Amino acid sequence: MFGGSSKKAYICSLIEGNMKIGFDAKRLFNNFTGLGNYSRTMIDILTTYVPEHQYLLYSPKIIENHVTMPYLGNTSCRTIIPSGMMRGSLWRTYGMASALSHDEVDLFHGLSNEIPVGLERQHIPSVVTIHDVAFHTFPDMYRWHDRMIYDRKWKYACRHANHIIAISESTKADILRFYKVPEEKISVVYQPVNRAYYESKAELSQFDKLMTSQQGMKGVGERCPNELKPADGKPYMLYVGSINSRKNLMGIVKAMELLPADLQIPLTIVGEGKEYKHEVEQYIAEHHLEHLFQWTTAIDSTSLKRLYANATLFLYPSFYEGFGLPVVEALLSGCPVLTSNTSSLPEAGGPSSLKVDPKNVEEIRDGIVTILTNDALRNQMIEKGRQYAIKTFHPETLARKVEEIYNKVK
Repeated sequence: MFGGSSKKAYICSLIEGNMKIGFDAKRLFNNFTGLGNYSRTMIDILTTYVPEHQYLLYSPKIIENHVTMPYLGNTSCRTIIPSGMMRGSLWRTYGMASALSHDEVDLFHGLSNEIPVGLERQHIPSVVTIHDVAFHTFPDMYRWHDRMIYDRKWKYACRHANHIIAISESTKADILRFYKVPEEKISVVYQPVNRAYYESKAELSQFDKLMTSQQGMKGVGERCPNELKPADGKPYMLYVGSINSRKNLMGIVKAMELLPADLQIPLTIVGEGKEYKHEVEQYIAEHHLEHLFQWTTAIDSTSLKRLYANATLFLYPSFYEGFGLPVVEALLSGCPVLTSNTSSLPEAGGPSSLKVDPKNVEEIRDGIVTILTNDALRNQMIEKGRQYAIKTFHPETLARKVEEIYNKVK
């Protein structure tokens, strides 16, 4: 239906609402990791907790699969792709404003660091979510050309959007540092978490029911029992995330190498990478540590939650994060967390996570030893960590904060 030759916009049935709100939904329909996950969970919480508005999803193309189909069938949404001569990234940057005006959109939200050119000429107020400025803080991870493009897009969005959502206080500080916008123009609204991580608790049991009624989905309420264990039932530690130099997997590997033999339980690694992954694998092979590491790539949210729930410890000593979503996922799953004392990670981990200097391998090692050898501390970290995560990252709280920003801007 959404092939390259299509000249029609796919339109879902539309409910009446107070505002028509347009979204840049390219990542929602075409990206299945970080920015795509943010886009989908943001639409999830808005259509669930603020269903009175009309949500228009604009994308230059759409991949149809089990992840995107619920949004094509969401009765709160209307999904639009270009029908004229201008297509792809060119339409997304220079043609979307006209489409928004044609659809009489009241407000636009750029979900992934940028907004289309021309919204001011169309008199359409806008909000942009800025996730991080890693291309400034870790420039070696990016090609020069890409850094220039990102900086230009971020700068345009920060200057021309009516309001900026930063996904953490750390990201807000980075925006102020690099783009010199007035502080009152920025609000912090933490990143929403996939509904699967709330499924086991009664206080959020209504979430799936609301999602089902709003989206017409089947099987949304399927549970992931916490008692499910890995096949061999043996303890393991867990890392989830991209495998690149910023995430500091090498620091974890070197810390585990320093552990006493009786504490060297294996680490399950969920993530993908290229050059840096090869560098880590080479170090592991050269030091004969293969027995300590189990690798896997993309898995579904239910399986991932099971891994979190049954892990002895979650390790995430990253050098820099705009938010640190895996830390929150681990806390909500009842897994104690060791993370960094830098960037946004103290916000994500809260007071009950153990925070270390990611540059200090011995400190990472000592943190692992402390948690693995102190059951009382570990149990306290599990209970208080989950309480913190539920209170701080409750989806309804986040949806209401976004709604307040929309009302202020409109």
